[in-house]
Amino acid sequence: MDDAPPSTRPGSRRSLVPALVYGALSTAIVSSLGMLLVPSIAKAMDVAVSTAQWTLTINLLAGAVATPVMGRLSDGAHPKRLLLVSLSIVLVGCVVAASAPRFDIFLVGRALQGLTYGIVPVTISLARRYVAPARTQAAISSLSVTVSTGIGIGYPLTGIIAGTLDFRAAFWFAAIFVVTALVVVARHIPADTELDAAGHARRFDALGAVLLGLGLGSLLLGISEGTHWGWGSPAVISVLCLAVVVLAAWTFVELRTEHPLINLRVLTRTDVILANGTAIGLGGAMYIGLSMGSLVAQAPEETGYGLALPVWWAGFVMFPLSVGSFSANRVVRRLSRRVDLTVVLPFGAAVMASAAALLWLAHTELWEVLIGMFLFGVGLGASYAAMPALIARSVAAAELGSSVSFNQVLRTIGSSFGTAISAAVIAAHLGVGGEATDRGISTTFAISAVACVGVFAVLAAHAVTGYRRGV
Repeated sequence: MDDAPPSTRPGSRRSLVPALVYGALSTAIVSSLGMLLVPSIAKAMDVAVSTAQWTLTINLLAGAVATPVMGRLSDGAHPKRLLLVSLSIVLVGCVVAASAPRFDIFLVGRALQGLTYGIVPVTISLARRYVAPARTQAAISSLSVTVSTGIGIGYPLTGIIAGTLDFRAAFWFAAIFVVTALVVVARHIPADTELDAAGHARRFDALGAVLLGLGLGSLLLGISEGTHWGWGSPAVISVLCLAVVVLAAWTFVELRTEHPLINLRVLTRTDVILANGTAIGLGGAMYIGLSMGSLVAQAPEETGYGLALPVWWAGFVMFPLSVGSFSANRVVRRLSRRVDLTVVLPFGAAVMASAAALLWLAHTELWEVLIGMFLFGVGLGASYAAMPALIARSVAAAELGSSVSFNQVLRTIGSSFGTAISAAVIAAHLGVGGEATDRGISTTFAISAVACVGVFAVLAAHAVTGYRRGV
């Protein structure tokens, strides 16, 4: 199909890429319903804030299980149908969460929303399949930064809606957006064809899916709840040991399966290793930056660093992230044909390191936080635009969905480490009123900066080595 002239290919329509981007934006909108609303959910449903954190954990666990499965299915015969079904399930999750009378039912809705983590890999697979070759890399770059760009818009919208009405209204808004995404996808993305079925038919690796889902779920559960359960508790140790055993069994199975869920041999290629390693490191740094930025924005002035912004305004703190991410993506798209993408990754890590360092040293004024969020956005936009493109140039089209989805899972794992680290540091630095101290905030930002510097050092060393070999 890739050899067909652009005029005859289904993806030659101008509306295809915008439709894919719009569908992927549902991930950003649903992601914006997370940490910003935890205090509101805890108060409205009469649960402790630590219990309300499960709205993030359950969403993360469901996403970790669903994403690799969706990635492999997107390489199959019915990617459009997969996207429509996934969006429909997310829609049900939004409705359940918005109307839930009890917290346990609310968690069911949040679990269903976890499928949004797999939306972006599916849209990237569709772009690789249908977009004309000359535009494929630009389309993949745009799709890969949709989440970071959209979060900068989604957070202000969520803050406005929740601050003006309540948290349920924010979930109803997400439901309406997903409905519009379903309409756009149904109308503007090419229908699955018999040619697709003939070219992508393969047996689904059910055992691999079960093992990977159980392994990742156990790993993320242990990381996410380590602070609350105690890192040395039997529960955490048992869950993490289970994760190691199951993931080892999964690796053994995948290397001996004809059509594995994820082709592990592809993951050993240099470009893919760089992209996946960067996903873990920057994923953790990103979450620390976002969570601490949100905390600083809403903390009371008595803490010495808090900006005391109401939820209505707190979401706007993330808007510069969207501006920076979108701007960086546009620049990367223009330079992608002239500059090696392995150079873009260290640049992104360096900018994120500068953002974390700035917030480490200065975060008591609104303008300081806004500049930090903008720089985070630039670094994320550059890095996230390059990662899937690096993978796409190294793997066959039939492996793209699963490879990109695994990269997405690694971002999620990195974010989980960021969650655990930030929670542990803040828990160790609580003031008299139960608020985080300035030392705790500064330490967390410092850890983010160190992580980014470490990623930059590895990427820069690889870029220099590759340049010398080329010379």
